[in-house]
Amino acid sequence: MRAAARRLRKQLGRRGQILLIFGIGKICWGVGFIVTPVEAAPGLTLLTDRCSLAAWAWLWIGAGLGCIVFAFLRVGGDWLGFLAALAPPSVWALAYGYAAITGEYARGTTVAIWYLTSHVGVIMWAATVPEHSVPRRARKGKAP
Repeated sequence: MRAAARRLRKQLGRRGQILLIFGIGKICWGVGFIVTPVEAAPGLTLLTDRCSLAAWAWLWIGAGLGCIVFAFLRVGGDWLGFLAALAPPSVWALAYGYAAITGEYARGTTVAIWYLTSHVGVIMWAATVPEHSVPRRARKGKAP
């Protein structure tokens, strides 16, 4: 079992590992809206006026599947996975921000900022992390 986990970690690399984590999380979040439907979703009227949250759940699930698929691609080909990871939290942040601006949901600003920082910001940071980080070698005879 450990050998299989090591092979998987090596195949995925650092960027693939975080995409896999993002993907599993997004799928779980989306499935939650389908398994336990939410009737009232304060702040998400911009979305629920168009279709149910169970339908919007497929955005999360699709993005999660995209993250998982692109996690297995080499660096340079994985950017679509990070783009997929950005879509659902960006849409949710937009909806909450809109609800705050229109006065529909007073907490909308803080929830939108939460999505923008803890989701969108982290994804954008992770997309910039190089696959391998090699420390600089010290020159002989000189202290670091």
